[in-house]
Amino acid sequence: MDNALAFSAPSERNKQPILEALRPLLPAPGRALEIASGTGQHVAWFATHLPRWRWQPTDLTDELFASITARCAALPNVQPPQRLDVCATPWLDAEARFELVYCANMLHIAPWACCAGLMQGSARHLAPAGRLVTYGPYLEDEVPTAESNLAFDAGLRARDPAWGLRRREDVAQEAQRAGLRLATRLALPANNLLLVWERAS
Repeated sequence: MDNALAFSAPSERNKQPILEALRPLLPAPGRALEIASGTGQHVAWFATHLPRWRWQPTDLTDELFASITARCAALPNVQPPQRLDVCATPWLDAEARFELVYCANMLHIAPWACCAGLMQGSARHLAPAGRLVTYGPYLEDEVPTAESNLAFDAGLRARDPAWGLRRREDVAQEAQRAGLRLATRLALPANNLLLVWERAS
């Protein structure tokens, strides 16, 4: 792989554990929308190992689109990356529907309003039996927070007061307002959670 491509060490470490968690959740085939695709390491890995799924990578800016495009150049099931602001209405094509909306490591490096945007946009664009999957570090009321996550949270807030680890319970409230509910909580390596959200009805 071209060494000039943007690279995320955490994405490289967690792509396989996330894939293993996703496999039993997903029907085959399906359409997936990735929010905040970043370097494209996740979408390239998932598209390679879930070839019957059609993937749409997105990000707020086109800064990393060259890396996404290069990583996915040989993958016919990956669409060209598109800009997407989770707080915008609608996302992409207003009629687009997806069996999976996937968002990793965004909520803690974005303003809190992006959580509501993610939930509301997902509710609009999920297929009837579709799922929103979020991944990353969270705070939980009844679960002790790892020291590494506390330090990470403090570092984020020092960089930008609008950033920081989110309480899972607060995220669930925003989901409920959008008509979604937490269906599955999976603990993954390095004190991260994979949360699966479904329509409440």
